[in-house]
Amino acid sequence: MKKMHTDDILNAARDVLHIESSALTDLSAHLDAQFIKAIELIMACTGRVVVSGMGKSGHIGRKIAATLASTGTPAFFVHPGEASHGDLGMIMPEDVMLALSNSGKSDELLAILPLVKRSGAKLITVTGDIDSPMAKLADAHILVAVKREACPLNLAPTASTTAALALGDALAVVLLKIRGFNEEDFARSHPGGSLGKKLLTYVSDVMRTGKSIPAVQSGASLTDSLLEISKKQLGMVAIVDSAHKVLGVLTDGDVRRLFEKGVDVRTLTVDEVMSLNPRTITQDVLAVSAVELMQRHHISQVLVVDEAQILIGALNIHDLFAAKVV
Repeated sequence: MKKMHTDDILNAARDVLHIESSALTDLSAHLDAQFIKAIELIMACTGRVVVSGMGKSGHIGRKIAATLASTGTPAFFVHPGEASHGDLGMIMPEDVMLALSNSGKSDELLAILPLVKRSGAKLITVTGDIDSPMAKLADAHILVAVKREACPLNLAPTASTTAALALGDALAVVLLKIRGFNEEDFARSHPGGSLGKKLLTYVSDVMRTGKSIPAVQSGASLTDSLLEISKKQLGMVAIVDSAHKVLGVLTDGDVRRLFEKGVDVRTLTVDEVMSLNPRTITQDVLAVSAVELMQRHHISQVLVVDEAQILIGALNIHDLFAAKVV
């Protein structure tokens, strides 16, 4: 085992990153009409993009398929070896196959690509050799050639796989832009993720309703209002009129300040100490809007009202944490 000093280790790592970043710069400079043709083939596709590759190219292919699928382009990965043993039936005439091989000579791919083309499906190949058999079979061929691998033996796929992966990202992002794929579309395909929670959860989904809303009528004693704050555990109470229209709000922070001033709360009505024009929100906006409202005004709870300012709900920051919106 060769012993390396700290500087040698860092320099070796920087060399790898430099080689791979140079490969991406070269790839960017050499993109041509074949990339555009590949985009056109995928946009015209009424089926799915079927991605395939062997070995390290297969690993890259799986990630490309996943990125395409999550950004609005239906796609899946098929292993070329499995395709030769029945999975070829998954590929339909209306599909587009995206096949990856650095050499462009993968035996497993070359065994199935003529059959794919014969079925009527279009073929896009990504290789490092424009004269390779796979390049010649393609309806569109994207050249991803690197000057050398980051591996000092120039053997292990490193710079070439990085370039192929970035090329897949470029395809996915361009397709995303053409389709007008937006944040809400992304959230629908990622409902379990944090972005999905933020873009699919509305105030109506997380607010307290009915008897869980802390509220008292105008004219109520401050003592009764304190009991309502304690009972509903939202850190506030809404003050409403007979039609349940919001007149004001009293928070536990307001109450603490009253006690600090030595006020005798037994002698007061809630109208005398409530805050007028409280911050409110409607139920039909995204819950993340409630988070932004709270952060902007340094509050931890908010009342939910309809267009007539009638109280219909309430929530605090803990409800938003529980819903994983924050």
